[in-house]
Amino acid sequence: MQCDRVWTNARLATMCRDGADRLGLIDKGVVASLDGRIVYAGPADSAPTFAGAEVHDCEGRWITPGLIDCHTHLIHAGNRAHEFELRLQGASYEEIARTGGGIVSTVAATRTASEDDLVAGALPRLDALIAEGVTTVEVKSGYGLSLEAERRMLRAARRLGEERDVGVTTTFLGAHALPKEYAGNADGYIDTVAQEMIPALAGEGLADAVDAFCESIGFTNAQTRRVLEAARKAGLPVKLHAEQLSNQHGSALAAEFGALSADHLEWLDDEGVAAMARAGTVATLLPGAYYFTRETRLPPIAALREAGVPMALATDCNPGTSPLTSLLLAMNMGATLFRMTVEECLLGVTRNAARALGMGGEIGTLEAGKACDLAIWTIETPAELVYRIGFNPLHARIRRGH
Repeated sequence: MQCDRVWTNARLATMCRDGADRLGLIDKGVVASLDGRIVYAGPADSAPTFAGAEVHDCEGRWITPGLIDCHTHLIHAGNRAHEFELRLQGASYEEIARTGGGIVSTVAATRTASEDDLVAGALPRLDALIAEGVTTVEVKSGYGLSLEAERRMLRAARRLGEERDVGVTTTFLGAHALPKEYAGNADGYIDTVAQEMIPALAGEGLADAVDAFCESIGFTNAQTRRVLEAARKAGLPVKLHAEQLSNQHGSALAAEFGALSADHLEWLDDEGVAAMARAGTVATLLPGAYYFTRETRLPPIAALREAGVPMALATDCNPGTSPLTSLLLAMNMGATLFRMTVEECLLGVTRNAARALGMGGEIGTLEAGKACDLAIWTIETPAELVYRIGFNPLHARIRRGH
């Protein structure tokens, strides 16, 4: 078989099986690539002959797909450490938001930052993810809340993929909060988002998807519907921040539009679970935000599991509620806080995370035809990636075969 690189003497977690072994474990495995694509990933004793390839001996290490962080807000200016102090003193997230803090405080800082400033600020956060084997990251806007500022954020996000060897998908989150200039006029702002921002940014190719914050301190179900309708008209897939602080039935709305994912979901009800299952919408769970805001209501993991809703895990890296830049720690939190299994956590940052980005055919598993994005780990069992805290066993990160 023609190939240019081969990784031998490896143990594989292919993430592409169902049934009892959903991790697709192979004890003696080989991965081969050609022009950045996997041409073989499977048992060594079934592998074809690879002539003239560059061979890498993994010395018994484990190979997984490159990790995928499918929900981040990497692009922003400033921080909200003061709000963290207020929460430690008893203030709630909603109280802080309603008194001028929260998202709008980050908006003020982000609007004054240049594109170069935004890129420079995000790169250390991105580098921390890359250092743990992340090969693809989703980056949302939503701290500009004007066409020009949102455009600047999305351009900065695109540049991250030029500054570093990492796949970047961008999501327009203009319906994140109500900017001060639209105080008391949420419907007017949604008109701007739907009629001006989405068509313009879609036309410029800056957004791969559209998101919104359907919440008591965000936008109503009816307002969110208008955003999703505008996305559909522009030909963009949708995602949704839903059921984080209250049940606004956003997940069922997202499912109605065939959303790639509904995210957070602490207040998700049975109706929402059923709707997501029917639509194939991924549940993206964000334990960093749950931990950081000291939330007490767990997302309905058992109901999602029983309904067969695929579950992804992400950092939700953002300045206010999840300043987290470790996907490994997010997996540990998914297990310890949400009671997810090791298998669910690992699938949540590979196969299901890819599906949450609409990229299931391109990344997330080790199989022929997909991008050769790999993470090679010095571990004895994949469970170590979930079990250990403050531990990074990454030996090598391969993106597009390099």
